[in-house]
Amino acid sequence: MISRIEDKGKIILGIDPGTNVLGYGIIQTSGSKMKLIQYGVIHLSKYANQALKLQKIFERISQLIAEYTPDEVALEEPFFGKNVQSMLKLGRAQGVAMAAALARNIPIAEYEPKKIKMSVTGNGNASKEQVAAMLQKLLDFKETPEFLDATDGLAAAVCHHFQNGRPKATKTSWEAFVNQHPTKIKKP
Repeated sequence: MISRIEDKGKIILGIDPGTNVLGYGIIQTSGSKMKLIQYGVIHLSKYANQALKLQKIFERISQLIAEYTPDEVALEEPFFGKNVQSMLKLGRAQGVAMAAALARNIPIAEYEPKKIKMSVTGNGNASKEQVAAMLQKLLDFKETPEFLDATDGLAAAVCHHFQNGRPKATKTSWEAFVNQHPTKIKKP
């Protein structure tokens, strides 16, 4: 008699990087089914020093990895904004979170914010509230978190699941940014 091995699925940690509030969400998947395990935020605004914030991100993400043993990590990519300094800080936060996963040899996938919103709501321009509302339906939870960064992290994990762990290759460049946002470019 051949025994059937039950598919235990995988655990996905989703992260919405931030230097004041970092959001995370953890789901377990099996086939097309998803189950909410945990979501929350890491409060960083109380730390004045940027290096200390990065250290706390690394420590807390490492703790989450040790506690929940995710099979994969999905991160929201920093988006092009008006403030270059903010983008650099977000990139550092993302890099530190990635380093925590890489230290444990956990595969990482990155998704653009619009890709995450599109995967979860069907609308790449959805608001944080719309993303949170759809996640409540998909994962069957009622309470809305105080900080929507938590559901943003959760959305990254759900997006990764919907992509079957294979993010579509995206090429981000200044040329692509200019083509996507012609109204943001000042011409002499």
